Formats: sequence, structure tokens, C-alpha cells
Amino acid sequence: MSRNSTQYEHGKPAYLILEDGSVFSGWNLGAEGTAIGEVVFTTGMTGYQETLTDPSYYGQIVTQTFPLIGNYGVNEADRESAKVWLNGYIIREWCYEPSNFRSRSTLGEYLESHGIVGIYDIDTRALTRKLRSKGVMNGAITTDMPDDKPGFMREIKAYSIEEPLKAVSVKERVTYNCADPLCRIVMLDYGYKNNILRSLNARGCSVMIMPYDSSPQDIMAMKPDGIMLSNGPGDPSKETEVIRNLAELLKTDVPILGICLGHQLLAIAAGGRTEKLKYGHRGANQPVMDMEKDRIYVTSQNHGYAVVGDSITKDIGHVSHYNVNDGSCEGVGYNRPGTFTVQFHPEACAGPHDTQYLFDRFLENMLEYKKNKTIG
Repeated sequence: MSRNSTQYEHGKPAYLILEDGSVFSGWNLGAEGTAIGEVVFTTGMTGYQETLTDPSYYGQIVTQTFPLIGNYGVNEADRESAKVWLNGYIIREWCYEPSNFRSRSTLGEYLESHGIVGIYDIDTRALTRKLRSKGVMNGAITTDMPDDKPGFMREIKAYSIEEPLKAVSVKERVTYNCADPLCRIVMLDYGYKNNILRSLNARGCSVMIMPYDSSPQDIMAMKPDGIMLSNGPGDPSKETEVIRNLAELLKTDVPILGICLGHQLLAIAAGGRTEKLKYGHRGANQPVMDMEKDRIYVTSQNHGYAVVGDSITKDIGHVSHYNVNDGSCEGVGYNRPGTFTVQFHPEACAGPHDTQYLFDRFLENMLEYKKNKTIG
């Protein structure tokens, strides 16, 4: 049931508290209670439902910089996974009466049904300026200000995102078959988005989604024509078991495509390094230069870490894409045949379909691999 204007103006008070002691007052949206997480911001003007259901936001409290959120409601078709993964949600103005024929519920109802604590009617511009100048930081949204404020601040500062891939990955293999498939792909699930799966299926590929920690032996036993490394949350350098597994997969000749976290993990496995960005790249408007095509693409991104471009030495490969805003590495072409990775999301269609060519390139690599395997 939609709230009327009186309820909108006089909902339950809520507070955003940052680890530097800043307090923003607003009103509760979604579930009541307390949520602690890493506070980040995303610049997308639309796509809030995709943001809510993107597993890469696991453990974070997300701020929408666009001031009006919720105007087209929520539906079942636009979600990127089965649940909301972020810890909390921050917006300026909530459209509590959406207008869209596809809408099935309001944003507030959707958050409440998933147990997500949100806050609205705060100065998101001031918050974003703070995160840009100081960097992302821990924080909490609460509808119940605790009596022990020093203890609460210690809890906020001590928060860290633990075992994110274990939380978001499938627990056992799931297969999505195509009739008479062109290729068979193993996708390692670090927190994949549904549109990656749809993009691969649309190209006539059957996809076997496997847990993030699957062994190289189990992966190769599936006889894949290609290996897809998905997006996901967390610090890539902490995933030591995954990195060891990828280093073994690099010894095979199966084509590999990595997106976002998959891009970072493969770079580390090959001998590169990653670093944490001050406030990350999150939104649907990041300009990226494809050096081979000498063309800039507008891309959708969601990451707080990046591959250090200088760590990609000539014996590993080369930086294939870079971010026009800050020069950070956005893609790697490997010396290993049929292998490349990108930091951005080609399945998100930010331009609106510009970088989908990367899936076509992956398919070409797999078909070439199959042909050579048959000849051999």
C-alpha cells in the first residue's frame, strides 16, 4: 500500500552515522532497525533495482547520488539476482507513488520485504562530497539511536566485510542449457549478475555455474569450451584459494573472460597487483578507452578495487582499456591465447549495447579453441 503525503512527511526518524562522527538525520525507508556497512555512492540515474540486487554490493550501504529514486517502482524482470545484497540504502527523495505499468510494489515495500534498512530525505550531495574528499568509510543507518554511543562508534569502526564470496556464491553446480549449444561455458560464481548469464545464453552457449572455490580439476572435468569469471564483492587480494585455483587454470588452454572481480582475481593469479580506490567507480556513466579500437565507451561499473596497470608486465600481457577520468586499468589482454578481462560490465548495456562486442569476442575465441581441438 502506498504511503500518502502525510505519512511520507511524518515517518519514523532515522539516522546515518559515519565513522568520522558525522550524523545525518532523515526518515526511515524499508525495514526498521540498524544496519552497519561500508558507505559508498553510485551515480546511476536509473537502475536502482539492479543496484539493490547486484551481489557486488554485499556488505555495503549504498548512496544514490541521483535525487529522486523509486519513480518507476519495482518489478520482477529487472532484478540481477534473487535477493537484495546490500546492507543499507540511502536516498534523497523517495517517490512513494510510482507510475509504471510494470511496477508491482513501491521501493519502500520492496526494501521492507527483504529486511533492508533505508533512510531518505538527507543531503546526499553533502554526503557524496564527504566520501569523495575523505574516501569511503564505515557507517550505520539506525531507527533506534543507541544509548551507548561510544560503544556503537567502536562497532561501526570495527566493521569489515568477511567471506563475501562464500556468502554470495552458489553452493552447488547449476546448469542453464541451450538447445544444440555452440559452446559449453563454466562460469565461476563470485556473485554473478543475471544479465551475464542471459548474454551468454543469447549467443547459443550453455552455462554451468559453479561455486567460487571449485577446484581446477572439477572445472576441467566439465570439458568447458570457455571459462567465465564473474563480478563479485570484496577485496580480491584476500581470496588466496581462488587465486591459486586461477593460477592452475592459466596453465590450461581454455579461453577465459573475466568481468569486474574476475578481472582483478585473474590479474593477481598471473602476477599482477590490485589496489583500493579512494571512492571507487559505481554508476552507469564511466568513460573507458578501448586502446585497440581507439574508441571511448560509456560503461556501467561497480567496484572499489582496481588492477594496478604498471603491474601488468610484458610477460603477462598488456593493459587493453583504461578509465578516461582517472587513468586506472579497465582491461587486460593476456599473452595466453583467448584470454582477456575487463573491469566494467559489458552486460549492463550502458551505452546502451556498445560493449556487448566483448561477449562476441569471447564466443569467437571459444569457437577457435573448439576448431583447433578438433583438428588436433
